[in-house]
Amino acid sequence: MTVNDTAIEVTGITKSYGDQPVLRSLDLTVPAGTVYALLGPNGAGKTTTVRILSTLVSAGAGDARVAGYDVRTAPDGVRRAIGVTGQFSAIDELLTGRENLRLMADLAHLRASEAGARVDELLARFGLAEAADRRAATYSGGMKRRLDLAMTLVSRPRVIFLDEPTTGLDPRSRRDLWQIVRELVEDGVTILLTTQYLEEADRLAHTVGLLDGGRLVAEGTPAELKARAGGETLDDVFLALTGHAATTDDENETETLR
Repeated sequence: MTVNDTAIEVTGITKSYGDQPVLRSLDLTVPAGTVYALLGPNGAGKTTTVRILSTLVSAGAGDARVAGYDVRTAPDGVRRAIGVTGQFSAIDELLTGRENLRLMADLAHLRASEAGARVDELLARFGLAEAADRRAATYSGGMKRRLDLAMTLVSRPRVIFLDEPTTGLDPRSRRDLWQIVRELVEDGVTILLTTQYLEEADRLAHTVGLLDGGRLVAEGTPAELKARAGGETLDDVFLALTGHAATTDDENETETLR
C-alpha cells in the first residue's frame, strides 16, 4: 500500500440506535500513509464511526472498506490489517510491560523468535526498555499510553484507529505521543484519529473532517478549513461550522458506550 492508495473508503454509512440517528450517510476517504482527524461535538458520531470501521458494530446501511477489505463481508481481513487504541487503556496492570507485549504477540500467532525480537524492538522504540520488567501498575500515565500503543503495533497493522488517544495525558506525554504518530506515518502507516484536542489535529492531520449531527459538514487540510472559516485556529473552525464551542471533555456517555 503506497501513499497514493486509499486506506479507508466510506460511502453512505448510516447508523441508528433505536429511533436516534447517529450517522447520516457518511462519506469519507483516507489516503494511505496519512493522518485523518475526525472532529466534532460530543455525540457527533466519531466513536461510532471508529467502531464500525474496526468491525465492532455493524452499519445500518452503506459500504466501508479498510485496507482493501469490506468491513461487512471480510471482517477478518480488516481485523488482521488494523490496530485500535481507544480512550481507555487495554493493558493488564498485573503484568509487566514485556508480558503485555508478549501476550499480544501470542494472540497474533507470531513465532517465538519473531515475538521476542518484536517485543524488544517495541520496548526500545517506545522508551520502555528500562521499565520492561516492572508491573504496568507502576507506570506513569504517559508510559501506560505508550505501552498501549506499542501493544497495538505488535502485529504491524497498516491502519490504526486512535480514538481520543491523549485524553488525560500531561502536555509532555501528549507531545511524545504526537512524535510517535509522525514516525508511524513516515513508515507508511495510516492513522484515523478522533480527538477533542484541536491543537492535536492541527499539528498531526493531513486532512480534517468535521462531523456534526452524524454528517460530514466540512473537510480539508487544517489551513483550508481555517481559511474557509476566516479563523486562525481549528477552534475558530469548530465554532463557525458547528455552532458549538470546542471542548476537551470526553465523548458523552451515550456515544462512549457505543
